[in-house]
Amino acid sequence: MSVRKTVKPFIFVFIICFFAFLITSLTKTKAENNLDANNKLAPVAIAKLDSLQSSLYDDIRLDTVGLSREAFKNAIIGYQYLQGKGRIKNPDVLSIVDFSLPSTKKRLFVIDMKNKQLLFNTLVSHGRNSGKDIANAFSNAMNSFKSSLGFYITGSTYNGEHGYSLRLLGEEAGINDNAMSRGIVMHSATYVNENLARLQGYLGRSLGCPAIPESIHRKVIERIQNGTCLFLYGRDKYYSAHTKILASDNNDIAS
Repeated sequence: MSVRKTVKPFIFVFIICFFAFLITSLTKTKAENNLDANNKLAPVAIAKLDSLQSSLYDDIRLDTVGLSREAFKNAIIGYQYLQGKGRIKNPDVLSIVDFSLPSTKKRLFVIDMKNKQLLFNTLVSHGRNSGKDIANAFSNAMNSFKSSLGFYITGSTYNGEHGYSLRLLGEEAGINDNAMSRGIVMHSATYVNENLARLQGYLGRSLGCPAIPESIHRKVIERIQNGTCLFLYGRDKYYSAHTKILASDNNDIAS
């Protein structure tokens, strides 16, 4: 076999490998450009997120139902992050609990991201040791009876001590990742109702679960189950300093 015949196949293989390497490198570079060395969003990505947040918030008129722009802004950042990680199986729904609001206010917001609609806006409890009317103390510890802030992915439903309930998987290590072992789930409760809130000036409290009214709990749970994003927001300095999911932002949750 001549040297010429041997060299031609080698050159052909080399060219194919070179182009494959080039395509892979370009793809990787594009992905890495969205994140800096500290896993933070690049300026261009942040600008796009800011535009999305502002547009959706205004389109759905979430200010008219009391959801803070800051809570929504952070929810979108985490929603996009978890979607990019492949954690969200159903991106059509985003749920936000705004614990900066008093318990007497309807502070659970379930949003249809696809059709830009507010599906549900209802009462939701916080843990008995998180505060009276305002939730201002949070924990990931067993038997703390406090709510845990941060991002969750909804799991499957089951019938348990509180009837029809929804499992919640905490996505933030050291912040809410003990949710399953603590038994933190979404369920209904008789103490979550407007009459009681008016009578005593604050809503009934749970052992840390985001409990919702009996009259609507089944509809809410069926809509958000199996892989949607749930964000529990609160003005908490510890959470602001330790959340990795929101590390891409200016981290100015706490006042």
